[in-house]
Amino acid sequence: MGRIPKRSLAALFIIVNMLAVVACTTRIALSRSVHRHRPRLHRYARRHHSLSSKLSFPCPLWSSSFSLCLRHPRSSPTSRSLSATCSSASASTPPIAPRAPPMADAGVESNPLLRDFDFPPFDAVEAKHVRPGVLALLKNLESDLEELERTVEPSWPKLVEPLEKIVDRLTVVWGMINHLKAVKDTDELRAAIEEVQAEKVKFQLRLGQSKPIYNAFRALQESPDWNLLSDAQKRIVENQIKEAVLSGVALEDGKREEFNKIEQELEKLSKKFDENVLDATKKFEKKITDKKDIEGLPATALGLAAQTAVSKGHENATPEDGPWVITLDAPSFMSVMQHARNRALREEIYRAYVTRASSGDIDNTLIIDQILKLRLEKAKLLGYNNYAEVSMAMKMATVDKAEELLEKLRSASWDAAVQDMEDLKHFAKSQGAKESDDLSHWDISFWSERLRESKYDINEEELRPYFSLPKVTEGLFNLARTLFGIEIEAADGLAPVWNSDVRFYCVKDSSGNPIAYFYFDPYSRPSEKRGGAWMDEVVARSRVLSPDGASTRLPIAHMVCNQMPPVGTKPSLMTFREVETVFHEFGHALQHMLTKQDEGLVAGIRGIEWDAVELPSQFMENWCYHRDTLMGIAKHYETGESLPEDVYKKLLAARTFRAGSLSLRQIRFASIDLQLHTKYVPGGPESVYDVDQRVSERTQVLPPLAEDRFLCGFSHIFAGSSSYLSKSGQRCYLQMLSLHLRMQV
Repeated sequence: MGRIPKRSLAALFIIVNMLAVVACTTRIALSRSVHRHRPRLHRYARRHHSLSSKLSFPCPLWSSSFSLCLRHPRSSPTSRSLSATCSSASASTPPIAPRAPPMADAGVESNPLLRDFDFPPFDAVEAKHVRPGVLALLKNLESDLEELERTVEPSWPKLVEPLEKIVDRLTVVWGMINHLKAVKDTDELRAAIEEVQAEKVKFQLRLGQSKPIYNAFRALQESPDWNLLSDAQKRIVENQIKEAVLSGVALEDGKREEFNKIEQELEKLSKKFDENVLDATKKFEKKITDKKDIEGLPATALGLAAQTAVSKGHENATPEDGPWVITLDAPSFMSVMQHARNRALREEIYRAYVTRASSGDIDNTLIIDQILKLRLEKAKLLGYNNYAEVSMAMKMATVDKAEELLEKLRSASWDAAVQDMEDLKHFAKSQGAKESDDLSHWDISFWSERLRESKYDINEEELRPYFSLPKVTEGLFNLARTLFGIEIEAADGLAPVWNSDVRFYCVKDSSGNPIAYFYFDPYSRPSEKRGGAWMDEVVARSRVLSPDGASTRLPIAHMVCNQMPPVGTKPSLMTFREVETVFHEFGHALQHMLTKQDEGLVAGIRGIEWDAVELPSQFMENWCYHRDTLMGIAKHYETGESLPEDVYKKLLAARTFRAGSLSLRQIRFASIDLQLHTKYVPGGPESVYDVDQRVSERTQVLPPLAEDRFLCGFSHIFAGSSSYLSKSGQRCYLQMLSLHLRMQV
């Protein structure tokens, strides 16, 4: 195929970003993700049982972090009545966690995980609460499950409603624990989770493989009452039947026991994989004292490097004189790759990044192979040829369609990517770069930024002052008001938070009634917080879980990102790519928060095929290029000056810059995912790295280094839970449709 038009490349670029499994890997940027959890036992009971998967939806390419520069004191109460900002509420009830019945153990009675609360007590939960809290909860849930099985009938009140109450209680409590592990990781919390993980998985297996519940769903589907159910209710029944089968409910006793052992082991391996990635990222730091070594780094990067140095004990570090500490955390890593003139420094940091968690005590190689082996065994037990087929069983796509789409995108992107590389070499040579004829991986981002600056006269760092977080959030909330008729108000202090940087908001309808709430956790905290950006639910909208049994429990979401924090007296200043990510993640959050569906098991982001989850996020992201929207948020943080009109036009023109190369990069990730979950034979003649090299020959103009171990940091496919499903074919149908429509423009 010859070169394709820019608009077509733009389409491919957007679509591939939606398709690819974008993880914290060799790519220069971190993924943006909606994090949910697709269970193989019970979708909602198991929704939060893994830190990194939690139904993890990969999102577009760029790195970003949604940070909030306004600081506020941590809220201390763990149980509060609604007041202040949201006290005007009304017909809908605030989100209330399930009430735990009184416990006999006095220590358990005071456990914040089991306490009655309006909002989760994130500030009060500690590692010491995990074991007693979870074990007490599981004991109660086991009793509830036994009662349900004893009294179950194929009717909504006798089947679905009590089931939703059981799974929701586990979702809320385990969700709190896993969320804290993601944003406030400690050795103590890891150990506490490890202590109870097996018991939690045991209960989930028990629930997912309950034949009385499964038979009741089958009977309900076949009963005369079936036609009386709403579409949402029918979807719940159909999903529960499918997922019970994929949970092993139909397996014979021996095979079910084997299946359950696999689930337990996969849970352990996935948790260890994720911890190794975080530990490897935290472990690396590069102290620099010579100013020559940091030439080219922008002021924001120097400020961050000095701020990091101070946190590492170098009390006198300054942005001007150092010392400076570089880490593998996204804001630091990205700055070096894009701006450091010191090629040797770029090489050192790049090599460290693509070999994370691949040696010593934190080597993920054996974990990867064992995960793939167990997933294949699990698929065989369920009657599938490979694990990718298990993944597609709950999606709209098929393995064949995913492979077909990837090849179409690869073919359409290849020539453009080859030309991208030629353009880069030519430009580097024109600038007198010695490496111009032999560009390596640590040169690509650096010379790409220089070429973009030259071609479009745009410097991302110089644009930062125009995108301060307060202005960006104000513009985003104004857009939401225009599009959806909602008001978003700060409600800090209403709900406990896990870090003083976290903001809390109330979403109101046009009548001023609260309809949802959400948290924002803004900044990178490499010592305790895993990388990337994601959205997840805290609680879902639900009629059944309403505290008074009449109105509806309101949904709560959280958005977690890893943006560069404020430096000195400056607020958090964003790159344009980070602005796109804020809009993108907020699209996911809106889908969760604005739902009007009262059936909790399919409300908000629940129950949506992964083939389609990116639609609302892409919809919101595209508004970043809408002139009135962009000009409304792009105000200089000091002078209030608007972004110049010519700069806006340059941003539009640069939208497709290197689209072919960036598309191929994402295709590599998706292709290796599919290959590993369809054709790879664990323990066979090929290693996982051999597969990656083979895939890269067709998907990368510049093949990866022989020592590249990005798979050891590919959290999106290996740090998921035991129920994680291969994602390569996700959103396949949606993207093929999008490709067709966009290519016609």
